[in-house]
Amino acid sequence: MIDHVLPALHEVLEKRKSESSPESSYVAKLHHDGLDKILKKVGEECAETIIAAKNVSAGDNQALIYETADLWFHTLVMLSHVGSDYRAVLQELERRFDLSGLAEKAARPT
Repeated sequence: MIDHVLPALHEVLEKRKSESSPESSYVAKLHHDGLDKILKKVGEECAETIIAAKNVSAGDNQALIYETADLWFHTLVMLSHVGSDYRAVLQELERRFDLSGLAEKAARPT
């Protein structure tokens, strides 16, 4: 059931990017405000996710899930803004799937 979430969200984000006004859509406003604004939001959400992870108490990780969803959302907006999307990230993760994380990192160009 949840397999449809990323494709559906991608469609909504692209539609809001191209068809909505900044006055009526948060996504359109982010795109209108530009990459620096989007990156600021990604940074804010990253920090909030880290804080939520540090504050997880036994059995209660709801705040962490909420903040991670915000981080993913804003990351998807960022990818859309630069002309990419979640599929490119999934392809990269798939490429790395059978690689050792240490070997993959060592093979990266400096």
